Amino acid sequence: MTTTTQDSAKNQARPAELAPATVKQWLDENRCVLVDVREDAERKEAYIPGSIAMPLSRFDAKALRDAHPDALFVFHCKAGKRSAKACGKFAEQCEASADHLAGGIDAWIAAGQPTVKPEGGPPIPIIRQVMLTAGALVALGTLLAATVSPWFLVVPGFVGCGLAFAGATGWCGMAMLLGKMPWNR
Repeated sequence: MTTTTQDSAKNQARPAELAPATVKQWLDENRCVLVDVREDAERKEAYIPGSIAMPLSRFDAKALRDAHPDALFVFHCKAGKRSAKACGKFAEQCEASADHLAGGIDAWIAAGQPTVKPEGGPPIPIIRQVMLTAGALVALGTLLAATVSPWFLVVPGFVGCGLAFAGATGWCGMAMLLGKMPWNR
């Protein structure tokens, strides 16, 4: 196997899942750049001190590499799924490996590590806003289907498909839309 093939195989290897204590130690020692790939509205709820924001929806691995050419990158999200995707994108675009925080910021908080909660964050976390909106749309669609026309069953069906898609992919269009509402800015 040639060196290029070996390097390529190494870069395609599964990213290391780092424990919160390891990431905290690396941050304290300035050994890594911690990149938060959650969306802006999620970051407004809480973030890890010293992390930089680059939402997965606007992820640009080359810009990260250009800004921090010799850095070791560690990605994190809420629970670990999106940060693993970011590691894959980073490997593809930069032909370099990166690691991610196992369990995301949820594991970080559970481990008792510090977070920053910015002033003026959303009054209700985005995930709860999604649940409230989805529940209200399902209830309204069902009520209208029972009283006006069965065609209104399309509404709860659409919401259910959207929630299933969000659960399967980790991408929620409703959360992104709600994140752009004036009360979440």
